[in-house]
Amino acid sequence: MGKRKVKSEEELKNMVLPVANDVIGIAKKMLGFDRVLVSCQDGKERLCRIRGKMKRRAWIRLGDIVLVSPWDFQSDKRGDIIWRYRRNQAEWLRRNGYLKI
Repeated sequence: MGKRKVKSEEELKNMVLPVANDVIGIAKKMLGFDRVLVSCQDGKERLCRIRGKMKRRAWIRLGDIVLVSPWDFQSDKRGDIIWRYRRNQAEWLRRNGYLKI
């Protein structure tokens, strides 16, 4: 057994758009382990965790645009980060009206 390979960002080509109750937000503060404080577009700050599928594949930094899926309970306070947008994807979101920041 060797080390896991980290997928590069170029391999993640298809972009995920918000559906149902998903919200776009900005990563404001890294809290350690797999948690991030995210300022969402609906005006709420959520304590979000990075989904296990994403943990070592896409690194999240301060100021990154992320897609948050609020939890069923405590939906105003907590959620899961399900996608991180790259710069060109964030510009596309701004141009097409998904991102109002």
